[in-house]
Amino acid sequence: MEATDAQTFDVQHGNGCAACDFRVRQAPAPPAAPAPTVAPVPAPAVPSAATHSDTKFVTAQASDQWLATKFKGTDVMGTSNEKIGDVTDMLFDKDGKILAYVISVGGFLGIGSKEVAIAPTSFQTIPATDRESAKLKLAMTKDELKAAPDFKTYTAPTTGMGRGPAAPPVAR
Repeated sequence: MEATDAQTFDVQHGNGCAACDFRVRQAPAPPAAPAPTVAPVPAPAVPSAATHSDTKFVTAQASDQWLATKFKGTDVMGTSNEKIGDVTDMLFDKDGKILAYVISVGGFLGIGSKEVAIAPTSFQTIPATDRESAKLKLAMTKDELKAAPDFKTYTAPTTGMGRGPAAPPVAR
């Protein structure tokens, strides 16, 4: 290979995965320097990104699993088996754990309704039948659910430009 100002090499992680191919641009090696008298301090280890071997694929949905697209809109039934609300969203943490189902209650066609968030452990699943889809049962009445605290979604603080918190005003 001919020496140039910079050399380019193709690098793979070793599995031949075209999606992981990348290029490394390497500057030519500097002239040899005299050996140091003190050993250099190694840089702290930096965690690397996950590799293909860390990835876990799910290839099929099991009969006891729900898809989020099908879960939204699921009827929530009360203690007297009457519909008291429906699932409008799910709240989950950064690790993917579902913390709450967000339920819309009251109102008509979304007008006058409110949302409450309830932990999944509070619900019992009513399996689907030939005539009806699966439902969730909650040990509450519609009035109790309406009296529950409202769920408020998080809104990140922004400036007029949407780039984070505003700087304090400058005195003139």
